[in-house]
Amino acid sequence: MTVVASYIYRHGERSGEVPLEGKPFEGKDGEFVWIGLTSPTADELAHLQATFGLHPLAVEDALNGLQVPKVDVYGEQLFVVVKTAHLEGEKIMYGDTCIFVGRHHLISVRHSSARSHKELRQQLEQSPNRLSHGPDYVLHAIIDFVVDGYLPIVEAIEDKVLEIEKRVLVSFLQPEQIRRIFRMRRQVIRFQRALGPMAEVVGKLTHLELPCIDDNTRPFFKDVQDHVRRVEGMVNGLREIMTSVFEASNLLEQQRQGAITRQLAAWAAILAVPTAIAGIYGMNFDHMPELRSQYGYPIVLGLIVMLCGTLYWRFKKAGWL
Repeated sequence: MTVVASYIYRHGERSGEVPLEGKPFEGKDGEFVWIGLTSPTADELAHLQATFGLHPLAVEDALNGLQVPKVDVYGEQLFVVVKTAHLEGEKIMYGDTCIFVGRHHLISVRHSSARSHKELRQQLEQSPNRLSHGPDYVLHAIIDFVVDGYLPIVEAIEDKVLEIEKRVLVSFLQPEQIRRIFRMRRQVIRFQRALGPMAEVVGKLTHLELPCIDDNTRPFFKDVQDHVRRVEGMVNGLREIMTSVFEASNLLEQQRQGAITRQLAAWAAILAVPTAIAGIYGMNFDHMPELRSQYGYPIVLGLIVMLCGTLYWRFKKAGWL
């Protein structure tokens, strides 16, 4: 069995383990069952379908996995799908958690999710007053748990981008660094696409009249909605940082190229002076002024040095050298 946990709670406290015998479950007031599964088989879900009266379309979606975040209503039950994410290296890996919610049961089915609900369950069991709200509060806790897992992903990618941004200020971006930023940018865009449906799911649970969702639980979903918006704001800021890295790199590269061009032009102008003078005296004419002068050679060298020095001083003063 892929059942991770199966417990019944009475008035917020764990009462015992629930045997899954395939018999219809009839809950009483103040009690509910919380069952957690990981990548279950068709037979296992069929077993739970018979026990809790799950809708076949919801069971089919939970079995296949890779669903878009959504909220479906089937009679007096809810079927909620949320997108999970975790970071492996610089790649965001996705999974999903399908949640069946009834008045007296909550069944979570995880696919490709790296974070177990064991810690979450332990935290909730330490607060019987909150857990006594019922399955709708557990639904809020699971969604909040998933959304909180987004923050480390965004912060980790942001740190990597800021590290590259620091390197841009001292050196040119290497081709591998450029490819790296583009890879992270694709990851961020894909992650942003997943946040949109998640925001819609939490918005529906906050504002719509849905079965199994009590009015006293809606403020908790409103808090999760704020968390989603916070992550969306961080992702938008991260995209702007990536754009600024490219813009800063291009501006610095243009500035460095301009400085190099000015230096080359300045040295070319300085070297043009001796080249021009030497070219004149290198012509093969019999009658040239100062050709037989005793001090002609040192005078020409001194003139070259003086002109080159003057040009060097002017270019240095102008900031070209």
